[in-house]
Amino acid sequence: MNAERILSLSRAGVAVEVVARTGSTNADLLARAPGLTAPVLLVAEHQTAGRGRAGRSWLSEPGNSLTFSLAWRFADGLRALAGLPLAIGVALAETLGKLGQPVQLKWPNDVLKDGDKLAGILVETQVLPSGAAWTIVGIGLNLVMPDALEEKIGRSAAAMPWLARMDRDELMAALLDGLADALSLFEQQGFTAFAARWNMLHAWAGRPVVLLDRGEIRHEGLAAGVDDTGRMLLDTAAGRITIVAGDVSLRTRD
Repeated sequence: MNAERILSLSRAGVAVEVVARTGSTNADLLARAPGLTAPVLLVAEHQTAGRGRAGRSWLSEPGNSLTFSLAWRFADGLRALAGLPLAIGVALAETLGKLGQPVQLKWPNDVLKDGDKLAGILVETQVLPSGAAWTIVGIGLNLVMPDALEEKIGRSAAAMPWLARMDRDELMAALLDGLADALSLFEQQGFTAFAARWNMLHAWAGRPVVLLDRGEIRHEGLAAGVDDTGRMLLDTAAGRITIVAGDVSLRTRD
């Protein structure tokens, strides 16, 4: 990929950097956050130590996925970030939909295609002495899923071969524009502007699910979407409860 070409194809006005290889684009931007003065997109042709939520590994191979991170400054700091990973999921899903690739969302931060994980989102922050926060939005998007890589992952995973044939610079520019638009809107209105859109894309709406915490079932019921702060709504036998994202996993019961 070519950084200058991505920049020329994008309307976001965000600085773009492309590296051939790195451990983690999120880690790289987190380390640079105290010295950043404007948003920047860092794309890796090959990421060797990608991470997902709760420190889990994100496995990828050169040419078979897009791995990138976007640094964005929030003046109001951490208090303004409730629901941000879900808003990023909406932006990613809607952009893919515009490219003719419909997908759905799983709470709190997975993008699914035909029920399998297509992309993961990792949001990390670096708080500045001023109280503002640099937010690093990391995304891994499967384009091609070789059998050997799927075996390493240990579960069925989705891919989008049609997108793999698309011009990578154009694809990256489209994703950047969608993310920048979403982040700008989120700054102004928070997750409230995304809740209904997320619920429209909810993969498991109305389905029986269980909520696992460290492998143990904590709650079970029907998935009822999310509220205006991004909390999961679960209709249980005892009534509706809300779940805050943490190191928990949601699984379908059926």
